[in-house]
Amino acid sequence: MTRGKMLLFCLMLCGVLMFCGIVESRVPAATAAEVSSDYQDLQLLTDVLTIVRRSYVEEVSFKDLIYGAIDGMLLSLDPHSGFMPPEIYSEMKLDTRGQFGGLGVEITVRDGLLTVVAPIEGTPAARAGLVTADQIIKIDGKLTKEMEVMAAVRMMRGEPGTSVTITVMRDVFKEPQDFTLVREIIQVQSVKASLLQEGYGYLRLVQFQERSSQDLADALKKLHRDGSSDLKGLVLDLRNNPGGLLDQAVEIVDLFLREGMIVYTEGRELESQMEFSATKAGTEPDYPLVILVNGGSASASEIVAGALQDHGRAVILGTQSFGKGSVQTIIPLSDDSGLRLTTARYFTPRGTSIQAKGITPDIEVRPVEVTEVVAGHTLRESDLPNQVGDGHEPAAAEAPPVDLGDVESGIEERFRNDYQLMRALDLLKGWQVFQSIKPEAA
Repeated sequence: MTRGKMLLFCLMLCGVLMFCGIVESRVPAATAAEVSSDYQDLQLLTDVLTIVRRSYVEEVSFKDLIYGAIDGMLLSLDPHSGFMPPEIYSEMKLDTRGQFGGLGVEITVRDGLLTVVAPIEGTPAARAGLVTADQIIKIDGKLTKEMEVMAAVRMMRGEPGTSVTITVMRDVFKEPQDFTLVREIIQVQSVKASLLQEGYGYLRLVQFQERSSQDLADALKKLHRDGSSDLKGLVLDLRNNPGGLLDQAVEIVDLFLREGMIVYTEGRELESQMEFSATKAGTEPDYPLVILVNGGSASASEIVAGALQDHGRAVILGTQSFGKGSVQTIIPLSDDSGLRLTTARYFTPRGTSIQAKGITPDIEVRPVEVTEVVAGHTLRESDLPNQVGDGHEPAAAEAPPVDLGDVESGIEERFRNDYQLMRALDLLKGWQVFQSIKPEAA
């Protein structure tokens, strides 16, 4: 055995022995046969490393081989675990802070194919028309089948102003189509707020970042100030929100619950078994709440929707969510690289795992294109000659046609064309009407 080979083997052996020491108190000690088998497997790995370094057609650095071995190891686990070299790990930390260079699209691997979870609003990916469930077949001509997620991220990110061509297959396409996008510094404003109508608020949460819960709380205060009266209802829009930080999802749910469990996680290690509960401080009033979800709502979005649905605090409206019910832990490594490892599954307060299932809306509403329909004049009682009046005043002359824009006055055009959002507003208004109906005393 060469000196380098022996050194690598000793380092790996030390790692195995340390690992065995960590778990010794939790599981029965490994048998001599199991330890011997582990040594043989490690010997196989060192043999391959030695052969490649000695005999491969071109010289390969030892670090590249180690990085490749780690990549392959994590690729065999699940689509969300991955190895991040120092430059990617650094970008990932910027990502959670709301700024990074790239295209602005969240991706995963499904059935061995690189798949779009959701484009981030206002980014090159969104403007180019990428949508949830798009399959990215190639990146700059390189096939992505069986490509690890972090490798794809590395290819799509880069210097602002440079371009990348991705080849996309979609259900409605007869053949894959190319999209050429120009990279930008992606600055994500995680929370956007508006008043739909007097008393009815709208919050759009784009992504769960480091300040999302505080930004959402500030936006709620602004809605309360801008409204001429207290909120009669609120729409929380989580469509195409790919998720983000778990703690931010918990804090956002806590804004709408006074007590009770928000989410719990289960994993093999004690640190992966956690419970999060709501506190009374800072809780919003009990106005009606509708949450919008779709196939691009994933991870932290599903935690929020699932918790508020289980507690009966919100009505979920839209289409089935993405179904990512696993928790990834980011582990920094000694050379400034990082490990993204799936360490737990999360469950809604009622014990439901949404992994590969998603959140089922209480009211399913599919997106449709809204167009104005101009109908001809319809005959009414008031059009008939000599009709009987209502007993109070003469029959009024026919009123001029009502313009469609006046029906929902105060609502911006971009909202009026959003069918799911308008149905959510209708639901909030109906809620208010039913609350105002009081049965007569007997």
